[in-house]
Amino acid sequence: MVTVEGVIWFLFLLDALGANFVAVFGKKWWKKKKFHKVLPMSGWWTLLYLVLVLWVGSALFRLGLICQW
Repeated sequence: MVTVEGVIWFLFLLDALGANFVAVFGKKWWKKKKFHKVLPMSGWWTLLYLVLVLWVGSALFRLGLICQW
């Protein structure tokens, strides 16, 4: 069963994975964007973001709000 919480968590997971990908592989691309001064792409912050998203995902899984197989 798909829940609203599960969909929102999945979107956050995609965002965290994308941020980590850009932080590791896309530094030159990110510096070309206008808003790189407002939103700096630091590897440690994106890694912390990913860990927090995974932690919330594990809590949602234990509560049964994320699809269980």
